[in-house]
Amino acid sequence: MKFGGSSLASAERMREVASLILSFPEERPIIVLSAMGKTTNLLLLVLFLSFFSFRSMTADDLGVERSVIGKHLEELEQLLKGISMMKELTPRTQDYLVSFGECMSTRIFAAYLNKLGVKARQYDAFEIGFITTDDFTNADILEATYPAVSKRLHDDWVSDPAIPIVTGFLGKARKSCAVTTLGRGGSDLTATTIGKALGLPEIQVCIKNIVVHIKVWKDVDGVLTSDPNICPQAEPVPFLTFDEAAELAYFGAQVLHPLSMRPARESDIPVRVKNSYNPKAPGTLISRERDMSKAVLTSIVLKRNVTMLDIVSTRMLGQYGFLAKVFSTFEDLGISVDVVATSEVSISLTLDPSKLWSRELIQQELDFVVEELEKIAKVKLLQNRSIISLIGNVQRSSLILEKVNISLVVNDSEAEQCVRALHSAFFETEFSEFEKEYISGNGSVAALS
Repeated sequence: MKFGGSSLASAERMREVASLILSFPEERPIIVLSAMGKTTNLLLLVLFLSFFSFRSMTADDLGVERSVIGKHLEELEQLLKGISMMKELTPRTQDYLVSFGECMSTRIFAAYLNKLGVKARQYDAFEIGFITTDDFTNADILEATYPAVSKRLHDDWVSDPAIPIVTGFLGKARKSCAVTTLGRGGSDLTATTIGKALGLPEIQVCIKNIVVHIKVWKDVDGVLTSDPNICPQAEPVPFLTFDEAAELAYFGAQVLHPLSMRPARESDIPVRVKNSYNPKAPGTLISRERDMSKAVLTSIVLKRNVTMLDIVSTRMLGQYGFLAKVFSTFEDLGISVDVVATSEVSISLTLDPSKLWSRELIQQELDFVVEELEKIAKVKLLQNRSIISLIGNVQRSSLILEKVNISLVVNDSEAEQCVRALHSAFFETEFSEFEKEYISGNGSVAALS
């Protein structure tokens, strides 16, 4: 069971989460926690005084001794003094800094459960086998993680049973052995990694014929048909495939981390997304397959602040290697390409905003990209764009588009209006069977581009 930061935003929310966990006594849950709400952002801004006060008050409100986090608060204070003296915050130090949020949240919560008489044991993910690459701020989990985590949690449970309370988001670099973070939303990946590590073969040995579910608790009623801040009529989606969930996450849905589906998919473990504010809601069940026979669209998602490049050249006609020249330009600069569409004489592509605007010299780099590409084609740079992605049963004759996704690029200023119009058409209007057949592409419908 994984709980996000908003589910732990106060002492009262922690009490509610504890009550939820205690309502599943037979399931022997493993708990993965993010930092308490907004703590990671506070740490990145180095607001130490606010952070110290917030943590201490939360421990006091729960009746937990401050000593459970005293060592971490002292170490954090020294770390911040060092950063202030050096006037430098490297990615490695940043990862270590933000790790304090998860480390203290889990210690406070484990202490609270023990205070209630429920035996719980706190774990730092980087101490129980989460082995990652040395890519600080965006590390990837390595295969060696799975057997290590499985052995540690299994052995501890056999020798001294207690509910594991595990830090989300964190790992240990394979080469440097430093603390790493998995990127924003990486706590979801932590949960699904543990699910795979303790997967079906081991569960079948302990409790035969039990279906394993990973539960991810959020502050919405599962995955919705669109962003409720844009479309107030958005409704929960009861079922999703792993493919649909991955597309939703990648194109902007804030419910799940884009990489978190990989371990669950590999081990075929269903993931249920539920609302910690509304635990009786069924949420969304994500699995390998679902009934798609009557599905039209599943959800509409919006990714803002996208940069788009239109590249036009008649040299593409009947030639090989043209695309390689285009993409090698981006590779040389380490710029990630997001969505690509091609025709006989043109390429349209967008650049991933999450990996773009954090770069200090990105505008100069984009100007250089345009300059290089203009040697082989006409190039137009379009900024302030948005990608609207329609996720669902998109069956078409075109092989260019993804089987579960149609993406449209519009001006940022028009994006929300377009999303509302599409949501109204697909989710707030009843379709006849003929219209459903036509929209889903089973008839002779041209693919959108």
